[in-house]
Amino acid sequence: MTTAATTSSLPSAPNQGHHGPERRGILFIISAPSGTGKTTLCKQLTTSVAGLWHSVSYTTRKPRPGEEHGREYFFIDEKTFQGMIERNEFMEYAHVYGNWYGTPRKALMDKMEQGIDVLLEIDVQGAMQVKKKFEDGVYIFILPPSMDTLRARLQSRASDAPEEILRRLQKVKEEVWSYREYYYIVRNDDLTQSLRELQSIFVAERLKTKRLDMQWLEQNFILEKETKPTDRDSPSTK
Repeated sequence: MTTAATTSSLPSAPNQGHHGPERRGILFIISAPSGTGKTTLCKQLTTSVAGLWHSVSYTTRKPRPGEEHGREYFFIDEKTFQGMIERNEFMEYAHVYGNWYGTPRKALMDKMEQGIDVLLEIDVQGAMQVKKKFEDGVYIFILPPSMDTLRARLQSRASDAPEEILRRLQKVKEEVWSYREYYYIVRNDDLTQSLRELQSIFVAERLKTKRLDMQWLEQNFILEKETKPTDRDSPSTK
């Protein structure tokens, strides 16, 4: 549950909503172990951060109760997925927990070219593939409060067999070893606080000097032509 302060829309990107410098969209990548609350946080970010588009991945796994095609994932069969690989339609793809997952390339690139920031919610394996192509992306890793809390969350889902839960917990330890590859670490001990921290990251990244259109800045604040006072502006003499 979040407070009104965390769900109100944050400022949009500099080139959205008001006159200002143009820039390419920023790619935000969020990874986290299964059961950490990543999906919930990403949904809240999408609704609370203006000018942010949440990329929807493709997967061959079956939908869980309450999931919808095109909202959480595009659920497709393996033959369709392999065809997309052959046509080079994925930015990245990986085989995780016995299923295929992939990020569509064209929609993501189109949004960024339009100056819209993109949120990718992908596993560590996929994030490392993306990082080879987008070092300028913003890589965020979400930790659970503890392994005991994560174990309890996975068990409460009642959607995975005990053997699958053990396999996922072992995978968590392997994924956490990749934390050095990420630029920010958020520990999801409290959902409201974690959302605030993530929102702060998004705002700070949008305001970084390196993301400014330097030509726009110089033209408007440094190289602006000095205007000579007109006769009307000049003090009258008698």
